[in-house]
Amino acid sequence: PHAIIAVPRFDRYQEISSQLMDTLADFSPRVEALSMDEAFVEMTGAERLFGPPREMGRRIKQAVREATGLDISVGVASTKYVAKVASAHDKPDGLTVVPAAGARAWLAPLPVSRLWGAGPKTVPRLHALGLLTIGDVARANAGRLGSLGAHFHALANATDPRPVHRTHVAKSIGSDQTLVADVSRREDIELHLRRSADRIGRRLRAKGYVARGVRVRLKTRRFQMLSRQCKLQRPIDLGGELLAAGQSLLDRFGDAGPFRLVGMAAFDLAVRDGDRQLDLFEDLAARELETTVDDLMQRFGRGVLMRARDLAESGTVVGDGVNLDYLERVDGPA
Repeated sequence: PHAIIAVPRFDRYQEISSQLMDTLADFSPRVEALSMDEAFVEMTGAERLFGPPREMGRRIKQAVREATGLDISVGVASTKYVAKVASAHDKPDGLTVVPAAGARAWLAPLPVSRLWGAGPKTVPRLHALGLLTIGDVARANAGRLGSLGAHFHALANATDPRPVHRTHVAKSIGSDQTLVADVSRREDIELHLRRSADRIGRRLRAKGYVARGVRVRLKTRRFQMLSRQCKLQRPIDLGGELLAAGQSLLDRFGDAGPFRLVGMAAFDLAVRDGDRQLDLFEDLAARELETTVDDLMQRFGRGVLMRARDLAESGTVVGDGVNLDYLERVDGPA
């Protein structure tokens, strides 16, 4: 009589799953979905964009929380198998980093049930052979382990050559900023919108995408999420063009502020055609500027450049995990 019946909402599950995968695709073009709520992300070479492995994991967790409201567990490792085991090591809301050099030792004390593919029938057989831990399997003769012996022996020794296969193509690329203090002035909202537009533009160009739609999201101090979107006359991938579309959408929010979250997303994505005819309306100087900034950030990190107009009155910039203090405010073109 006290049973609580929860009706499954598969449409909602799918919606959240898509948001999760799209968020992961913001970090890497190679996302392999394992289930609705689990995926591999290839982050090789992304250190200059997102920092060392632990910082990468922290940023992914934060981005997923902001996009979906959910806490996730992240495992960072040099192979798919070790990353999967690491992601389940400290649930819920965990972050486990296993360096390649220590992966075999980290796996060793874990039970054999943590071997990928060791199910209810296999585990008792391993126990019967006196193999209780992954370390036991690593030291065993692979020939003793049956038809899957080579597979289990390789995993136990932290060997897993399988690459991450791209199974998810982002439907949108977004950037939301949760603010320390609410904002209501148009110029303050546009400042945060500009930062989002720049980030989204960089991600679009890095992935070879163009967007045919732009969405602006604003969250009020009462946690009401408001959204306005528009389709574009031509596909774009420049931060300046994204900002212009976002600014036009701001006019449609009225006086709903103040706001504590400002965000933007580019949607209806398509692969950019590198051989396409030049667009008569494209600002070639703006493209050269933004692609030059891309190159500099790729070489020296995301904090190497910033817009002068992003400096606050105090002369302090806070963004992309970088704090830079200036003695005086710098004015001039961005």
